[in-house]
Amino acid sequence: MERSAFALLEKWRTSAHRKPLIIKGSRQVGKTWLMREFGKRAYKNVAYLNFELNPGLKGIFQQDFNAARLLSAISLAAGFIPNPAETLIILDEIQEAPGGLTALKYLNEDAPEFHVMAAGSLLGVALQNSHSFPVGKVDFLDLYPLTFNEFLEAMGNQPLASALNQADWELIAPFTGKLNELLRQYFFVGGMPEVVMAFSVQQDYALVRDIQQRILMAYELDFSKYAPTEIVPRIRMAWNSMPAQLSCENRKFIYSNIRQGARAKEFELALAWLQDSGLIHKIHNVSKPFTPLKAYEEQSAFKVFVNDVGLLSAMVSLSAQSLLQGSAIFTEFKGALTEQFVLQQLLSQRQGRLYYWSATNGRAEVDFLVEYNEMVLPLEVKATENLQAKSLRVYYDKFKPPFAIRCSMSGYRRQSWLANIPLYALPNLYHYLQLNIFSSALAH
Repeated sequence: MERSAFALLEKWRTSAHRKPLIIKGSRQVGKTWLMREFGKRAYKNVAYLNFELNPGLKGIFQQDFNAARLLSAISLAAGFIPNPAETLIILDEIQEAPGGLTALKYLNEDAPEFHVMAAGSLLGVALQNSHSFPVGKVDFLDLYPLTFNEFLEAMGNQPLASALNQADWELIAPFTGKLNELLRQYFFVGGMPEVVMAFSVQQDYALVRDIQQRILMAYELDFSKYAPTEIVPRIRMAWNSMPAQLSCENRKFIYSNIRQGARAKEFELALAWLQDSGLIHKIHNVSKPFTPLKAYEEQSAFKVFVNDVGLLSAMVSLSAQSLLQGSAIFTEFKGALTEQFVLQQLLSQRQGRLYYWSATNGRAEVDFLVEYNEMVLPLEVKATENLQAKSLRVYYDKFKPPFAIRCSMSGYRRQSWLANIPLYALPNLYHYLQLNIFSSALAH
């Protein structure tokens, strides 16, 4: 399996300013596999320590943070002496070892020549609760489920993925039907590595659902195991409300969809826990779509998406037949899955936070706003080949952005003020911006 994150890890490996790297991401998103596979590819040796599988290792950070002693302990656990230039040190499930996160500071300061990676389940929660976090002494990498491009490669369609990367629309056009079919598969399968690998081998939709349900069950168990006891019921209610939240016409998060009469103050901590664990992503509305968008963020108005489109379809028990054959039963939820898909593809490109905009009179809404080179670009999502863009036109006339983006099931096309990007090409959006393929729209 190929992951785009390998290129980011290689950049980290060769950086003159390299620090210990913390990889964050939801459970079962592939953090351990990524670290170990990169270690095999880029280093002669890998010193792998797992503090969950080997509880006896948990005490190595508690005596003191002397770097020489820490490296001696790592050597004993790994069974060999790490060579700084040839060994990748992996500290997996580091949140299980008291003092583990703090130790990264001293490894950075006193042994910067060593290459150290750390990861763990619910590490985002651990980081929020850490009172001695090594601020400024570590690098971060957020890991997300496989993008649609990575899914194409895993399914043996590397030439299609390459053509999309090159934005060769004439070459792609004859294969639009196949790409849309693969896109519908991705909506069902999603991007969780174990699920994708199983599907790539067996093409079994029932097996896909079994694995997804096991992942969802593991999440539920995490609520009870790791979250504060007093908020576990609220975490569970908030998590189980996600399909209903995304089924709303404008996707805006509504607390009463969790429980009748529910208030924000009752569920703020539950949502924060789900967000820190990587299971949900919050997208805030902005009062004005100007850069920096953060300055115009409205805290009380937001949408919430889950971590993976395949898991979302599993949460509502959407059948493969409904999704792949376009059943009428599926029509109302199609918009929710499509926006979830778009959110994942945009986040995976790691270009900053995402927002949305809605008119004060409620008559227009733009699904996503993206910032690029000090521009704020509106992006509207269409689940079908519907090319109407009324809200996008309202936004364009009001704020005069350089151009607007619509993503739909239709092929690529440009107009004077608008570029239509096929949904299957969205994982390359920022790459296309770098290639300046929208130059004719910008010229207007």
